[in-house]
Amino acid sequence: MRYDLVIFDNDGVLVDSEPISNRILAAYLTELGHPTTYEDSIRDYMGSAVHRIHDLVLERSGQRLPADFDDVFHGRVFDAFRRDLLPVPGAAEVLSNLEDEGVPYCVASSGSHERIRVALRKTGLYERFGEKHIFSSQDVGRGKPAPDLFLHAAEVMGVPPARCAVVEDSPLGVRAAVAAGMDVYGFTAMTPRDKLSHATALFASMSELPALLA
Repeated sequence: MRYDLVIFDNDGVLVDSEPISNRILAAYLTELGHPTTYEDSIRDYMGSAVHRIHDLVLERSGQRLPADFDDVFHGRVFDAFRRDLLPVPGAAEVLSNLEDEGVPYCVASSGSHERIRVALRKTGLYERFGEKHIFSSQDVGRGKPAPDLFLHAAEVMGVPPARCAVVEDSPLGVRAAVAAGMDVYGFTAMTPRDKLSHATALFASMSELPALLA
């Protein structure tokens, strides 16, 4: 194995949450008077921290979202996760492969700590990580595409950035990993390949990832 640490994004990489959360986000923004389609939500917000939603809505409309926006949005998302969320096919097998190879891994997500844990617990992946291997943009203040989150995860895990690989499915995440000086593998299950063109390599199925990391 060529890396000393593999850093996974959560939404869309470990758990199949992007369709659920983006449908809910598009519907909620539309309900609040900011017409948004599912495709708009994927394009503008996939892979980003929630502050990006506030920033873009304010920039485009001159209006601020309600003070309770985050609580209402996350409440709706968590309810849906607890009902419907599934792991990304093959994700658990990739983690098992890394364990067999003795390669440490962690998760670094733009989502809140609560969102990450709700998702990992529902999909049975939480015990694979444990508390010390979960990192959120809440830890650093600036979400992707800033490199801060990945650099923070690497520092806490005690691995130089150049020895890290990142697994991402969003353009913002790929940009963050490149800015952090890390190799990044772009998962194209939901994102067109051209949107992840700056990645080290691209893959469409989790079954392809172990060979790329090796």
